Amino acid sequence: ENNSGTSYWTWPQIIEFASMEETLYPGDFLGSGTVERGCGGELNRWLQPGDVIELEVECIGILRNRVGEKPPKRTFTR
Repeated sequence: ENNSGTSYWTWPQIIEFASMEETLYPGDFLGSGTVERGCGGELNRWLQPGDVIELEVECIGILRNRVGEKPPKRTFTR
């Protein structure tokens, strides 16, 4: 568990970079990537079926999703 206070780039820096070649409009979404210690590669930990991903944004609420089973591999014939 972590928060955006540990991010390498500040939101003003992210907005400045994103708006260098694009016009940003009210309602546009920007993603900042993962927070420190939040990347599976850093922790050698990977999502598994049944895991729950939760994103909480103050004053907005919680977005919660459960990782599903990998669908069976499809084969195609001619």
